[in-house]
Amino acid sequence: MSKEKLPTVAILTSMGTITCELFEDDAPNTVANFIHLAEKGFYDGTKFHRVIKDFMLQGGDPLSKTPETTRWGTGGPGYWFEDEISEKWPTPAPTPMAASSSL
Repeated sequence: MSKEKLPTVAILTSMGTITCELFEDDAPNTVANFIHLAEKGFYDGTKFHRVIKDFMLQGGDPLSKTPETTRWGTGGPGYWFEDEISEKWPTPAPTPMAASSSL
């Protein structure tokens, strides 16, 4: 693993700030894509559309910016790329990105 400090992101919510470390050595394309979308404001105003208390949350769907909740969780940037699976992390992985089941 790289000795350089890994990038972090701050997710600002109504409940406080969530700080996440991004493991770019293990998932370089996923991290680059996340950073690219964040920098262009893709996630601004999105909601956490799935919350399971004391377990997990999902967010970032651009469709969650609308009041029509039936489609929340089905949107995206309009493109796909291969999942990056690291053997380094046990299941469940720490703060994993949701993987698409369409590939």
